[in-house]
Amino acid sequence: MLRDKFERNDKPVKIVLIYLALITMCLITVYPALNMLTIALRPGNALFQSNLKIIPDNATLANFETAIFKRNLLLWMRNSLLVSFLTGIIGVIFATSAGYAFSRYKFFGAKVTLTLFLLTQIFPAPMLLLPTYILLAKLKLLNNFLGLIIPYAATAVPFCVWTLKGYFDTIPRSLEESAYIDGANVLTTFFKIILPLSKPALAIAALFSFMTAWNEYIISRIIITKPQLATLPLGLVNMQTAFNTEWGVYSASALLTSIPAMILFVSLSKYLVSGLTVGSVKG
Repeated sequence: MLRDKFERNDKPVKIVLIYLALITMCLITVYPALNMLTIALRPGNALFQSNLKIIPDNATLANFETAIFKRNLLLWMRNSLLVSFLTGIIGVIFATSAGYAFSRYKFFGAKVTLTLFLLTQIFPAPMLLLPTYILLAKLKLLNNFLGLIIPYAATAVPFCVWTLKGYFDTIPRSLEESAYIDGANVLTTFFKIILPLSKPALAIAALFSFMTAWNEYIISRIIITKPQLATLPLGLVNMQTAFNTEWGVYSASALLTSIPAMILFVSLSKYLVSGLTVGSVKG
């Protein structure tokens, strides 16, 4: 069974080495999360134990209880979910329409615009903080979720446009031409033929847009100053003080905040590989 996944001429030693490498990388990836789980399950007076057990002998859920009921974790999670989902929806809508236009139509400045989209990914977020802050201040969008959604969507859309454009290029134009012959217009063809075939690329765009807003800290630190509007990254950092940090509560909060992202990733996982590979090869 295992050998069927490899070339027929692969040697057993090569197969074993490949699996050892994969297992090693998985362990390296999972270890930080397991270490965080261990810290979250330890009581406050046993934080720095040298025991290597994942589930400590004196495990307790007190840190999770404190994070949920005695901190503003649920408020921060609600704020982040609202901002992230709206960013994902806006990002997918704009990227889908733009990617389809770049893929199917020839117009003046198309190549230049695509190149400019690519160049925007070079500049890190801190370089854009000052103009972003001035623009949002003039629009009176400071301490406003819309003031976060706009820069987040602007950050996510260029990458998503390239991904979707590359995927649309792989869809034969003959499908649309056949629909036109049958009397369908451009919108009908787009919504009933192109979009259903583009689910893998749409999943990539949605996940990337969501994670752009979900993990971002620097922009939210500048735009949001009211505690009731804090997003998850901002709220978690605010849990750290100059003199004391409840690492058990902090670890429990970090684990809880990863749940929505994990649910979204698992839900879209069947589309991710094909969406990434096809878009990148053909784009």
